[in-house]
Amino acid sequence: MASRHPGAQRAEGRLVASRRAGAWPALCALSIAACAGAASAQQPTRAALQDEDVLTGTLLSVKQSGQVRIGYREASVPFSYLDRSGHPIGYSIELCQAIVEEIGQTIDSQSLRVSYVKVLAEERIPAVVENRIDLECGSTTANAERRKLVDFSPMMFVTGTKVMVPVANPWSDFHQLKGKWIGVSRGTTNEQALRDLAGKFELQIELVQFDDHEQGVAALEDGRIDAYASDEVLLYGLIAKHSAGSKFKVAGELLSYEPYSIMFRRNEPQLRDAVTRAFQKLVGDRDFLALYQKWFMSRLPGGERLNLPMSQQLEQSLELLKPGAEPN
Repeated sequence: MASRHPGAQRAEGRLVASRRAGAWPALCALSIAACAGAASAQQPTRAALQDEDVLTGTLLSVKQSGQVRIGYREASVPFSYLDRSGHPIGYSIELCQAIVEEIGQTIDSQSLRVSYVKVLAEERIPAVVENRIDLECGSTTANAERRKLVDFSPMMFVTGTKVMVPVANPWSDFHQLKGKWIGVSRGTTNEQALRDLAGKFELQIELVQFDDHEQGVAALEDGRIDAYASDEVLLYGLIAKHSAGSKFKVAGELLSYEPYSIMFRRNEPQLRDAVTRAFQKLVGDRDFLALYQKWFMSRLPGGERLNLPMSQQLEQSLELLKPGAEPN
């Protein structure tokens, strides 16, 4: 079992000046409905929020410090990962840059700094709750249990748990996991999905926890585990990043439903309004579609290509962010 990394590591960055550059169906419906409350509401106003006397919580802190702290992941391709120079990039990072821009407009601070803070899967929620980061910009599932602790942006992606196995391994269904050693990233919904599956079908799975995806890939390559479980899109991202299509394959059916969102602190209406406005602007200006095409349909900075068209569930969720949209 892998040892834990030390605490979050910081790297300074500059604010990007412009942002332009089977229970499946029932769960999808529930998630889209959850997005409707914020998305279908009348667009929030920024009136009077530039005065420190009316700012609260995160926006007040940002106004006073002049910086926004973004939590990033090192290996969640293509959402949040490091480029060859060690700088955080990805789909989620660019969405958060749009949120930072909106925060700056809201508090009348156009020269905000961005401080990038590395977080692991198991520590990302505490990092938000304990005020170590302002926005968690990775590959985080928004679910009811987590909403008791944190808040979430509108949906930005939909995926689900699958397993990655050696190409040579034949595969029929999840029952082949019985008695196997399965790697997971500690603190993820994938870990819980595998525990639930093993308990329901008496699979006697031995779960091996890792701090991050790269450790799981290394363990699978070395034969220390039989499979690595994560969200489907992240598994394809790992295969593409490592040019490992001849070694590994993503196998089987979806074992869970995972709607991704940007995470931030609860009970902060001013911050929530700014996040919602940023998403509404991205959708209204069609920048959201351009970002999706950039990170899921085009060649990535490292040369990889995922070719993952936008899901119907995400399309429906984004429709709710358009002006005048009404929830079904």
